[in-house]
Amino acid sequence: MKIGLTYDLRSAYLEMGFSELETAEFDRDDTIEAIESALTTLGHQCERIGHARQLIQALAEGRRWDLVFNIAEGMYGIGREAQIPAILDVYNIPYTFSDPLVMSLTLHKGMTKRVLRDAQVAVSDFLVAESGSDTVGISFAPPYFIKPVAEGTGKGIDPDSIVRDGGQLADAVDRLVQNFHQAVLVEPYLPGREFTVGIVGTGKGAKAIGTMEVILLQSAEEGLYSYINKEECEERVEYRLADSSRDPVVQEAEATALAAWRVLGCRDGGRADLRCDESGRPLFMEVNPLAGIHPQHSDLPILCSKLGIAYLALIQMILDSATSRIKL
Repeated sequence: MKIGLTYDLRSAYLEMGFSELETAEFDRDDTIEAIESALTTLGHQCERIGHARQLIQALAEGRRWDLVFNIAEGMYGIGREAQIPAILDVYNIPYTFSDPLVMSLTLHKGMTKRVLRDAQVAVSDFLVAESGSDTVGISFAPPYFIKPVAEGTGKGIDPDSIVRDGGQLADAVDRLVQNFHQAVLVEPYLPGREFTVGIVGTGKGAKAIGTMEVILLQSAEEGLYSYINKEECEERVEYRLADSSRDPVVQEAEATALAAWRVLGCRDGGRADLRCDESGRPLFMEVNPLAGIHPQHSDLPILCSKLGIAYLALIQMILDSATSRIKL
């Protein structure tokens, strides 16, 4: 196949003057090189396209592909991850991963949890606050955990995200709204184990391939998988393979993750994050239908490596899911 590759390159945005934080979700040069190499090794012709504006220009020039391997996050707006899928839909060009509806929905963590709560998937209590005043009369007790409603890669998550004094919640929410210019998700702070579940496939064909437990080391920011802990994961985090055949909590986490994946309509590959409450029950936190796939640094390939699944095999599984959908 002739496969186009869409992405947002972090180094390019840094050269344009954007900050490290603003570009945290974007891909490193070696990620693009790894995907391109994998696609070529698998026998495909790979053509680099780039970000959404570069895709628009390429389409205007008449360039076309049998499939687009899309990992572009987008820069602006609540629908930024949906931009490239929507453009490709206009031209009826198939692509990997989820469609515009799913990409927009899942970026908004509050909307995602509303949909899952309606489908009776296990989620914690939550409140979407546009300002601190929205937290008056909140229905659940502290400690609280707060984060921007539509960010990834731990952006906006730091030690101040845990609010132990209910009287400080409104001010903490207002600070986050001011810093990120978006609503804030307020949840009970979950003190238990944290898992990330890797998923490949679509609909009934989707499966949980395995689970990692996120273990914070002594050097990590305490109690949460923060932006700094993610950025410096090699020094601050241990990713421990969790065995669902021996651990019923992990088994429940995988079932919950897979249920969420199917309810939301996610496709081809990604991951879901869960954390346990004080009773040890795993609750859905968020899903990433456009998960990072750096061979050594991103959670999904790290999990695959621990399971003995080669990077080439992961890319093939994603392609298999996408091509099966296209044939149907």
